[in-house]
Amino acid sequence: MNLRVDWQASVSLVGSVVKWLSVPLLFPLLIAAYYGEFGAIRTFVMTIVIALVVGSSLERLDPDPDLGAREGFLMVALTWFAVSIVGGLPYVIAGNQITILGQFPYIDIVSGPSTLADPVNALFESMSGFTTTGATVIGDISFETHSRALLMWRQLTQWLGGMGIVVLAVAILPELSVGGAQLMDAEAPGPGIQKLTPRIAETARALWKAYLGITALEIVLLYGLFRLGLFIGQPLAPEMNLYNAVGHGFTTMATGGFSPEARSVEAFSALAQWVIIPFMVAAGTNFALFWHVLNGEPRKLIRDAEFRFYVGVLAVLSAILTVLLYTHEALVFVPGGPPIAGNVESSIRHATFQLVSIVTTTGYASMDFNTWNSSAQYLLLAAMLIGGSAGSTGGAIKIVRWYVILKSFRRELFTTVHPEAIRPLRLGGRALDERAVRGIYAFSLLYLVIFLVSTLLLFLDAERAGGPNLNSLEALSAVAATLGNVGPGFQLLGPMNNYLPFSDASKLLMVVLMWIGRLEIFPVLVLLTPAYWRS
Repeated sequence: MNLRVDWQASVSLVGSVVKWLSVPLLFPLLIAAYYGEFGAIRTFVMTIVIALVVGSSLERLDPDPDLGAREGFLMVALTWFAVSIVGGLPYVIAGNQITILGQFPYIDIVSGPSTLADPVNALFESMSGFTTTGATVIGDISFETHSRALLMWRQLTQWLGGMGIVVLAVAILPELSVGGAQLMDAEAPGPGIQKLTPRIAETARALWKAYLGITALEIVLLYGLFRLGLFIGQPLAPEMNLYNAVGHGFTTMATGGFSPEARSVEAFSALAQWVIIPFMVAAGTNFALFWHVLNGEPRKLIRDAEFRFYVGVLAVLSAILTVLLYTHEALVFVPGGPPIAGNVESSIRHATFQLVSIVTTTGYASMDFNTWNSSAQYLLLAAMLIGGSAGSTGGAIKIVRWYVILKSFRRELFTTVHPEAIRPLRLGGRALDERAVRGIYAFSLLYLVIFLVSTLLLFLDAERAGGPNLNSLEALSAVAATLGNVGPGFQLLGPMNNYLPFSDASKLLMVVLMWIGRLEIFPVLVLLTPAYWRS
């Protein structure tokens, strides 16, 4: 068969990314050295060596790769899977005691207490990290079971995946500057990426600079609360030490949701939660708008139609949830701690925090929303399908698509009354191409079809495997949380629980859902069509 795709060029560039993944792996290695975690030092040294060897070997397939649009799709799809495999190695190595033997089988492996010692669990956790999903299969999130270095690597995978592994590669690797536009378009969340500068590599660097700057600002503010509390003798954010500030800075701006704390953001003070909320809102905003603000064009942010719709949706849904919490209508039982019903501050904070966290697909929890009734939980389930802005780090369908769909419905009503009228759809004063509108409808329909079919598959596999015994809300939320890169689901999969009860087959299905959800489905599914390879 005569292939029209130069797969060697694609795989060679995947090798480049895998090789350079060894650089961020140095960060947890330094953490391990600082805390004297000698087992973790061995873990990350081994992973770095494997990344360098495998990456360099793949690079040799094509020393001078020529990247076209087809090769770009293949490279992006394979890159995300490859880095998730390599990123899962520290979990497997740390979770198993590996001894080199002098005779066959030459290696003896004894599993430790970590649930990540299992390769399927390690791949699930790594894919969840890089795709910024935040679903976890860790049974015990603590420093007693896992090293500080390993849990920080878990946080860092989300930060790397937030703005995009390939966007970062385009920004720093000269061989990817040619064809970089196709790569970024294939990887970027939303209908398309906005070119901010004449050269696509400069655009990639601009996006990453904004991302890095806002991340650093959040870390400074969170750790500043901790230090200020010590200075004045008042516990402003007593648990927000430098380790936690850095860890949550990584996963907030990535809309990731991983936390070194077993109880997520519930472990921190109300003031720390208030600080995190605007950063989650920022993470769900198109990062191109921040570039315009930094270049002296703040009106572009205020006038942006998608941004105004995004803020409006957050405000309305947060207000509804606030009323439900304040009047006790949303609570099945009152969790321990300060009262929520009848408390204005607590009701506003928990409603706003949780709604923003779910819509932006961050996945943090300021409280266990398993204590809420079904009406509040179904509201959050609907919010899982909304998503952040195009060009943000958020997942799901994206707010801009919903905005266009609603405007399209309105146009259909108008043209039903006035059939002779020609009324193009406009976004921010600009007429949309009808092909783009059809693409939005196609994506949204395909998303919902995959959502429903995958829910059915989870039910069938749970029945085949003899568990878990899922109800409809649990199954729907499991698929919505993984396909939309949200993280936590409901009840069995609540924010303080995990995905361990699922069989390996269901976990692998959700790995694929996280993968295709992060890449917006089409860049992966197009690889399955014969026309892609032969026409």
